[in-house]
Amino acid sequence: MNAPFPSDRFRPRWFVAGDLNGFFGLVVDNLSILGFIAAVLVGAFGFPADVVFGKMFPGTALGVLLGNLAYTWMARRLAAKTGRGDVTAMPLGLDAPTSIGMALLVLGPAFAGFKAQGMDEHAAAMSTWQLGMASLVVIGLFKTALSFAGDWVTRVLPRAALLGSIGGAALTLLGFLPLVELLREPVVGFTTFGLLLYALVAKGKLPVKLPGVLFALLVGVALHYGLGLGGLGAPGFALPEAMRLGFTLPLPTPGFVAGLPHTVPYLPLLLPFGLLMVVGGINVSESARAAGDDYRTRDVLLVEALATLVAGVCGGVAQTTPYIGQPAYKHMGARSGYTLLAGLFVGLGGVFGYVSGLVQWLPVAVLAPIIVYVGLDIAVQAFHETPRRHAIAVALAFLPAIAYLLGIKLGNPALLPPEKFVALFESGEGQGFSDLATIATLGNGFIITAMLWASALVALLDGRMRLAALVLFVAAAATSFGVIHSVDPRGGIYQPWELQGLRARLAFQFSMAYVALAIALLLLSLQKSKPAG
Repeated sequence: MNAPFPSDRFRPRWFVAGDLNGFFGLVVDNLSILGFIAAVLVGAFGFPADVVFGKMFPGTALGVLLGNLAYTWMARRLAAKTGRGDVTAMPLGLDAPTSIGMALLVLGPAFAGFKAQGMDEHAAAMSTWQLGMASLVVIGLFKTALSFAGDWVTRVLPRAALLGSIGGAALTLLGFLPLVELLREPVVGFTTFGLLLYALVAKGKLPVKLPGVLFALLVGVALHYGLGLGGLGAPGFALPEAMRLGFTLPLPTPGFVAGLPHTVPYLPLLLPFGLLMVVGGINVSESARAAGDDYRTRDVLLVEALATLVAGVCGGVAQTTPYIGQPAYKHMGARSGYTLLAGLFVGLGGVFGYVSGLVQWLPVAVLAPIIVYVGLDIAVQAFHETPRRHAIAVALAFLPAIAYLLGIKLGNPALLPPEKFVALFESGEGQGFSDLATIATLGNGFIITAMLWASALVALLDGRMRLAALVLFVAAAATSFGVIHSVDPRGGIYQPWELQGLRARLAFQFSMAYVALAIALLLLSLQKSKPAG
């Protein structure tokens, strides 16, 4: 008689002590991202708070719930199959770089654009919400398709291109911009940031047994309200409104269909967002496998893709992703209960409204340091996980993101009316185009630009001149249609023959720059190589 399989005799425990630490860590991560989305949309762009909290957040939280329930089930299935009690579930939550990117680069500018077209604030907010839903549906479908070809993607694109492009966005959008926000309230923000670095980077000992993120957050909140109530806080301190609970069931809504046409100008951002999550999911699966938990990569990718897709259909605007920290959660003793608890807390919080209430009571100066830390960690990872000889390609990939950051800080051209945007091209002094026109054009489509630049340089470093030339020809074609270096006010795509005047000349110059360099490299590749020795 055959011996029974492990699943016939072993049932993993639902909860262990370490799940409490894992729960706090995962919940704080998600709350901090939701909080910063709200701060960007409501605080920076003047977006109606009721649309953010009452329509965007419930569907977004649903994605977190569904993904974590699926990962909990996968962990329990793996534990039962192997007979091991130390299997740790894959943590899932909102992706920080692309969630903040959606708020800063898509939703905020779209809201300003709809208002510029003459819509009132509420109508513009609703149209933006529909765009956000549609964007998530597009990303979810794209990730679902790529989940079956994830390994091929990682073979085609060098790691320097994949990680460098997201590293640049992380350092600028998640590093610098939130750094400015935390220093608007220096005592609170800088102290919280320093404690995060102490606990997470220096691995310092804490006086209480709490996750480092939660400890820093509690200290920051205490400082914010303590100094504010004592009259010693930063200017503008005010207590938030009392938490108002409600009930919003995130059901499927056809609103995303109306938003689909508006996603076209943003495809150069949305598709790389999805691609990076697929690559990140592959890396996360490898990381968990190295820690002893052998999850099937395709299952990990499909779960987060479908969670993103369902969230978009039900009103969400930020995509989910498996977090890279699975080994860290395992080290703190978490198993499968923490993802179940965190998913239920965030998901039900979106339904009953207490997540929105918590977010409103968490000051931006306390949330921003968490985002800055995430940005720094992602930027550092881009160098650590890339072959050393390709490090310069990673650094090169950071530069287009800096151009986009400068565009934001110098008066985001994407928010200008078309006639004023055109005037940028006529304001240059001396030779060449104006600085702001050049910066805006370099920044548009910066994630794909970074991927192409890094891919070309990696090919050069590996001695593959013709491959580098091919990448440059692809960049020239992408430039011609505005996929990168768009001269459209919103950074959208277009037909090259539609352009006129100085905008047509700038687009032509950028496109031909790639062609000229590609031809030069092809000619150089015809040289006879020197004999060895």
